[in-house]
Amino acid sequence: MLRKFLLGLMVFILSGCTTTDPYTGEKKFSNTGISTFLGAAGGAVIGAVASGGKAKGALIGAGVGAVGGAVAGSYLDKQETELRNQLRNSGVRVVRTKKNLQLIMPGHITFKQGSADINSNFYSVLRSISIVLKKYNKTLVNISGYASSEGNPTYNQRLSEKRARSVAKYFKSQGIKKQRLIDKGFGSRPEYFIADNSTPEGRVANRRVTISLTEL
Repeated sequence: MLRKFLLGLMVFILSGCTTTDPYTGEKKFSNTGISTFLGAAGGAVIGAVASGGKAKGALIGAGVGAVGGAVAGSYLDKQETELRNQLRNSGVRVVRTKKNLQLIMPGHITFKQGSADINSNFYSVLRSISIVLKKYNKTLVNISGYASSEGNPTYNQRLSEKRARSVAKYFKSQGIKKQRLIDKGFGSRPEYFIADNSTPEGRVANRRVTISLTEL
């Protein structure tokens, strides 16, 4: 009974949470819709258990869960929209996953070569990000530094740590509460490469700082 209910619930919720891609004209599920369904499904299970497996209890639980899931998805959706608008043509990639929102900042446009000093022309980009972070203050800001395999591994580890710390320090100066900020360096560990490290282009891509936003 619960299985049939969840199937029907999925069809109902997702049918109302599709969007049209403005570039391809194709229908696709919005992130809010996915979060809504996951929240509803979780709530339905809880409600069903609490009511001894009855559909009525599942319905109540689904309603509560759907609201919670929709709020979570909507919160990140709004941040994503504003960040994409703020960071257009900045060189920063905005990547949305199911769990968080990531800003990938290539090292060569963010920092001076071999240094943790932020490039003077990149401060305006970080300022734009900080404006959105202050507006949406219910997110944890995880700042991670990465390096390519060129150079001494110990040096790369320290440099990645310093670069992540530099970004966190700047955000603090812009009024972002330190309790929200986590900074960590991962050096040149291969498991964190995002491109082929044997090519110059790949090494450039691997030298980066990533800002991951997760709802608190």
